[in-house]
Amino acid sequence: MRIRISTSTKLAIAFVHDLAMAGLAYVLALWLRLGDDLARQDRALVIGGALVFMLIAAGVFRWFGLYRGIWRFASFPDLARIVRATTLIVLVFLATMFVGTRLQDLPRSAVFIAWFVMVLLLAGPRIVYRLAKDGRFDLSPQADDPGRVPVLLIGAASEAERFIEASERPGAPYRVVGMIDETGTRRGRSIRGVEVMGSVDDLPAVLEQLASLERTPQRLVVTRAEFAGPPLERLLDEADRAGIAVARLPRITELRTTDQAKLDVRPIAIEDLLGRPQAVLDRAPVRSLVAGRRVLVTGAGGSIGSELARQIADLGPSLLLLLDSSEFALYSIDLEIGERHPALARRPVLADVRDRARLDRAFAEHRPELVFHAAALKHVPMVEGHPAEGVLTNTIGTRNVADAARAHRVAAMVAISTDKAVNPSSVMGATKRLAESYCQALDLAAEPGATRFVTVRFGNVLGSTGSVVPLFQRQLAAGGPLTVTHPDMKRYFMTVREAVELVLQASAFGARAETRTGGKILVLDMGEPVRIVDLARRMIRLAGLKPDKDVAIVFTGLRQGEKLEEELFHAAEPLAPTSLPGVQLASPRVADCALLARAFDEVEAQARAGREGDVLAGLRRLVPEFVWDAGTAPPATGPSRAKS
Repeated sequence: MRIRISTSTKLAIAFVHDLAMAGLAYVLALWLRLGDDLARQDRALVIGGALVFMLIAAGVFRWFGLYRGIWRFASFPDLARIVRATTLIVLVFLATMFVGTRLQDLPRSAVFIAWFVMVLLLAGPRIVYRLAKDGRFDLSPQADDPGRVPVLLIGAASEAERFIEASERPGAPYRVVGMIDETGTRRGRSIRGVEVMGSVDDLPAVLEQLASLERTPQRLVVTRAEFAGPPLERLLDEADRAGIAVARLPRITELRTTDQAKLDVRPIAIEDLLGRPQAVLDRAPVRSLVAGRRVLVTGAGGSIGSELARQIADLGPSLLLLLDSSEFALYSIDLEIGERHPALARRPVLADVRDRARLDRAFAEHRPELVFHAAALKHVPMVEGHPAEGVLTNTIGTRNVADAARAHRVAAMVAISTDKAVNPSSVMGATKRLAESYCQALDLAAEPGATRFVTVRFGNVLGSTGSVVPLFQRQLAAGGPLTVTHPDMKRYFMTVREAVELVLQASAFGARAETRTGGKILVLDMGEPVRIVDLARRMIRLAGLKPDKDVAIVFTGLRQGEKLEEELFHAAEPLAPTSLPGVQLASPRVADCALLARAFDEVEAQARAGREGDVLAGLRRLVPEFVWDAGTAPPATGPSRAKS
């Protein structure tokens, strides 16, 4: 278990260490000067002198602010303070001993030897500590070029130190004028000579202090990825009042393919306000799953499918198969992957998951070893108006992909599901619940060595096709208003990157033989649900405007199939923890595979015949918890409603 030491305790330890080094430096200096004669010297000279030396050092250490510098980030300004402090200690000690003893019996040269020994004993441990923590030590001071943009850093830790180090290089676009710690616990300390001036709550006073020093920052830069949610909103409020822009450093995971020494900042994004840190992929088990294998991604042109394709391409598959029914979407992702990984073997496959024969030919030709099934119709109101299409794509399409995977002995198939499949109130949710059931049934019935079926369930993805964020962005660009269906509507949210990274990690976990899930659904930890109206307000503020003043928010009422709140688990799905952070297991609740297959045949025939009323009745029968408004449903028999 890792023991956390408070800042005050660390300061006390550092102070005691330095006092001990001061006393030791004095004694070592006498020994270096006198050698074996030291044992014959008066104890008052040795012990008394050491105590006086330490007492003077205690006062000088405090006066010089030797404990503003954080050992892990020791640099040139810290060493300069040590040299100045040691010089003053020696001079004051000489004066004190002259007044007290006229320097009788004290070799004058020993005092100057003590200067060198003490600098070494104070600086050495700091350098060693930094080398042990970071594996490097850099004495470069930060240049104070007035032509560069002055910035105030938010967060006093490793990321801030890296930014300051990069700003010291010739040609850097920024110069750091100060830092703010999230909590203020490091107030008064410094990193590479840059002082921690307070907490976020002290921002107005800090800006006033910097203005008096003619060092007013033009930008606030958030350096810690964990700094998000309400604290970030408070910072934005203060920055708005001061008229200063706020940016943040890219996350370490976003620097995989870029120069990490580059000073690159980006605007605060909506995902920064979700109120929780985002998960980071442990790439080792995922790479072992993907590397050297033939991997197929269905729905590769969609928001989830395209991000899956990007991240899988980074992991070195032997062949990446991109399958989509949209010609333009398939062309776009194929072009992008080709530009990012020109040496990677890839094949675009223009096919519809609803076409069983086409899928079978594609599997037979390319022989994928892993399948990630992301193809789906997922816009709730659109599927609500076209239930037959939803069934054919989400339910029958999933069955077709799963059957092809099993027939061609694919090692594992990963099906992407949604929180709307839990107690569904929409056709989309019910069709996805049936897709879950089929994959669960196949996994439970699978013999050792047969295809593994892994189902991963999560909530809304920020910025995905049909999601609320692109809608709000278009409405903001038009000057508003932003439309929200209900003031109490809440949703779970993730970024596309985070969702896909967790899908890959969960897939690696579920596909391992020793962690066979046995039909259980892997559910991603989505944190706390977010009110849609709060999301709208945050987006307005990120645009530099004021909600309800510059841009209105209008409530339009719930649409068919929508719920106020979504759920990640059904009451009949007992939860089981996993060894994987951010992932839980939901126990299966499935029917017999043969019974499901016959029921799917029936609902497929109704959907292909356009009997949407019968389709809805079949969904309600197959998913008993599915509740939909019968008053708006089409009749139970008869032809499909006309479509434009």
